[in-house]
Order: sequence, then structure tokens, then C-alpha cells
Amino acid sequence: MSAPGRAYRKIAVGAAFAVLIIAFFALNGQRYLSLDAVKAHRDALLGFTQEHYVAALAIAFATYVAATALSLPGGLVLSLTTGFIFGRWVGTVLVVFAATIGATLVFLAARYLFADAARRRMGELGEKISAGFTENALNYLLFLRLVPLFPFFLVNLAPAFTNIRLGTFVLGTFIGIIPATFVYVNLGETLGRIDSLSGLVSIETIGAFVLLGILALVPVFIKKWRGARAAGA
Repeated sequence: MSAPGRAYRKIAVGAAFAVLIIAFFALNGQRYLSLDAVKAHRDALLGFTQEHYVAALAIAFATYVAATALSLPGGLVLSLTTGFIFGRWVGTVLVVFAATIGATLVFLAARYLFADAARRRMGELGEKISAGFTENALNYLLFLRLVPLFPFFLVNLAPAFTNIRLGTFVLGTFIGIIPATFVYVNLGETLGRIDSLSGLVSIETIGAFVLLGILALVPVFIKKWRGARAAGA
């Protein structure tokens, strides 16, 4: 494809994302992704699911993929709702697969639209950062996914500007989001008793996530230690 053709294609992809995001907020879509809205319609959601289980699964899956791909607010509410409707096990499987697909779409779009320009702008420094991340990409990505300090949408975007392989991104995302997903989906089973999204997870649970993230970096520390030791020998 010619350079102008590629440019028009990128504009079309970027415009499609922009239109969908603008439409969501213009139609006040965020009101449906709130805790109050879900609690207000809980009986209707449960009734629909009981009568049309497969359709409910498909709608929930598509909604979660779309919300993740467009980086819309409300991912936590969707996880809680999924747990409330489908239970901890089915809900966890649904959210993990849907979030992984949505995150992958963001990653691919960002890489396609912005990665080349960003690398050129960052120059040699950007290449060094990319090389450092790519060398231990799976470990770093697991750390970023496991530690609940980094916004999910940001961890979807940032790796796109490195040379991380698509398969590594998908694997790291899939594995890395399982613990937190299970916790939030499990909490969703008690949705009726949740009054606020703040303070849902205890300090102990957050500490466990951080520990898992640090454990994911242990192979990197060992590799660097062995490299430094070999260099000094």
C-alpha cells in the first residue's frame, strides 16, 4: 500500500475510535456504568440472564471487550456486575478473556497509529528503553499487570511503543489480570452490600498483589546479578 493509502487508513482507524468514544459520552453512556445504575437494575439483569443465559453471556462479553478497547471508565463496575450475574468462576473466565481481547485491540491500534512516530520522536533514548523492556518483556508486563498501581488503559498503551511481541503481550495480560479479576468478580457476588467503589480491596490483598508483582521480577534480578557478576569476573 502506498504512503498516502496508509495515512488515510490510519486516519480512518483513529477516527473510528474517536467517534465511538465521543458518542459514548455524548449519549451519557457513563451513567449505565455506575454502581447505582447496576444496583437499580439488578433484578432486571438477573431475570434476563435466567431467561436468556447464552445471550446474556454474549452481551456481557461484547460490552466488556468494547469498554476495554475504548478505554472507557467503568471497568471495575463491569467486573463486579459480571460476578453478580454469573458468579465467581464463569464471571472470572469471561472477564479475563474479554479484558485480554480488549487490551490487545488497544495495543494493536496504538502500535499501528502512533508507535513509529513516537519512536522517531524519542530517538536513541526511546530505542534503549524499548530494548530494555523487550529483553524481559513478559516479566515487566506481569509486574505492571499484577501491581494495582498502574492504570489498566495505560499498561495497554505503553508497551505498544516498544518492540514487545504480540504473543508476549497477550500472554502477560492474560496471566497478569487473573488475580485481581478473581478478587473483584468474587466481590460482585455481594453487590447488594457494596455502597462505594472505594476501599473494596483490603491493604492485605493489595500487598499480596504487590508481592506477586515483585516475584515476577525475580528472574530479571537474577539475570542482571549474574550478568554483573560475569562482567566483574
